[in-house]
Amino acid sequence: MRVLVAALLGGIVMFLWGAIAHLALGLGNPGIHQPVNEDVVLSSLHQGLGAEPGVYILPSIDPNKMGDKATIAAYSTKSQASPYAWVVYMPQGEDLSNMTRQLPRQWASDTLAALALAFVMALGPFGLIKRMYIALAFAVFAWLSDMVPYWNWYRFPSSLTVAALVEQVIGWLLAGAVMAWWLGRRRKTF
Repeated sequence: MRVLVAALLGGIVMFLWGAIAHLALGLGNPGIHQPVNEDVVLSSLHQGLGAEPGVYILPSIDPNKMGDKATIAAYSTKSQASPYAWVVYMPQGEDLSNMTRQLPRQWASDTLAALALAFVMALGPFGLIKRMYIALAFAVFAWLSDMVPYWNWYRFPSSLTVAALVEQVIGWLLAGAVMAWWLGRRRKTF
């Protein structure tokens, strides 16, 4: 039960920190820009991408043709001469100002991540400082295993990647402090 309460507390702290980090500090926006002519880009998406929602990388190459030297050479030439884009595409559109589905999912994600962290924090008789080191290690691990590959392979902006590190480290240190405090409390005996 102590681990579950720690996870709930950590999830709440991380969720609140995420709101502050994105809304007040802008840590979710570095490297993200407004298009010069959004309407031109939006009008071409249906024609260029079709009706299948998903992630599109432009220029693209058919994975089934990765063994064909001529295809690879043509792709290499095209990719050197063309702009690059990583597009999350929803052809049907959606009210992006309505976050009623995303906010509960974010809280659930934060809480499940906090549950994993609380489980590890509770594995041994760690003190507050060691539990904080565990929280820091989790934050860096999450960033290295998730965000850095997007920077490396999909060309996410360095500023966004560094901002994500700041967000993860501060957030999990704050959540970790609350969780470590809760897990380290002495149980009352009657």
